[in-house]
Amino acid sequence: MRLLSTFLIAAALLPAADTTVYVGTYTRQNSKGIYAYRFNPSTGKLNSVGLVAETSNPSFLAIHPNRKFLYAVNEDNTFKGERAGAVTAFSIDPKTAKLTMLNQVSSKGPGPCHLALDKTGKWLFVANYGGGSIASYPVHPDGSLGEAVSFIQHTGSSADPQRQSGPHAHSTNVSPDNHFVLVADLGLDEVLTYSIGADGKLVAGNPAFVKVTPRSGPRHMAFHPKKKFAYLVNEMAATVTTFSYDSKNGSLKELQTLSMLPADYSGAKGSAEVAVHPNGKSVYASNRDVSNGGRDTITTFAVDSTKGTLAVTGVTTVGKIPRNFAIDPSGRYLFAASQDGASVLLYRIDPTTGKLTATGDKMDVPFPVCVVFLK
Repeated sequence: MRLLSTFLIAAALLPAADTTVYVGTYTRQNSKGIYAYRFNPSTGKLNSVGLVAETSNPSFLAIHPNRKFLYAVNEDNTFKGERAGAVTAFSIDPKTAKLTMLNQVSSKGPGPCHLALDKTGKWLFVANYGGGSIASYPVHPDGSLGEAVSFIQHTGSSADPQRQSGPHAHSTNVSPDNHFVLVADLGLDEVLTYSIGADGKLVAGNPAFVKVTPRSGPRHMAFHPKKKFAYLVNEMAATVTTFSYDSKNGSLKELQTLSMLPADYSGAKGSAEVAVHPNGKSVYASNRDVSNGGRDTITTFAVDSTKGTLAVTGVTTVGKIPRNFAIDPSGRYLFAASQDGASVLLYRIDPTTGKLTATGDKMDVPFPVCVVFLK
């Protein structure tokens, strides 16, 4: 027993293993694809790996549960003469962090902007913003992708004639129980529910969707790690909606919608990302001030542990156009992708209050869009 205790103490004192940070970008000017850094959460030290895969507009990334493969949407409007973007599969070299392309398939619609894997790693789901559609794909044992086994075209519109004249599927979000995919559609002001079939095909749920306030523009979602709550960031209204989640049918029930902007805010509304801290105590959401008013922000919310509802506890000014951000696996740091600042900025997270404090460190990456971690 004494030997076991000694071993556990020694293990606790060992330095944390480095985490590989992959960054997807828009390939404009000097940006060429996916970049990587090595990060030590104990020291906060960063080391650049550089460009690890050259590919067109890999704006959103996802890592396979077995940590051997990485997937990227190629946010383009044409692929092999088709009006569609693409999805690319890569193998990961664990020693060098370099990526080797396995294959590339059509996203089945223009402007793919988001993708997610189911928890078994057998299926991959893609949202096409430009086409207002979604598709699902089989993941082969070697990590490569099969052709789409289902394709669903959304139809309809909502209140804003300029931005909501048609559907704009913005994210595919796999439920914690792995039975459903919930799709936020900015153009419809809806979150649609689809069940995942044994063959990977998506089938409309019952109920099929939940509406949010007109002109909200649903964008991204995050589930609570411990309880049946989900949080939706609404791009156009700059709000966060709290839902209760029913695992029986994958449905959502609105509990609260809260502004994420300070009372004196006068810039543009362009909310982008939402994330829940691994401890379930805090939620974060970003807003991009495209009017260049200088108030690009990440808002921190405290979570009511019983009700799941939110209360604003702080607003942090971050970079330029924080399109995406992510919390590292240790829960100690938040990485904010400053798209127009050519950098990913680091913030230390207070585990009790959720408060963000800039560390002064950054990763230099041109036009960063998405951050994912491989521990």
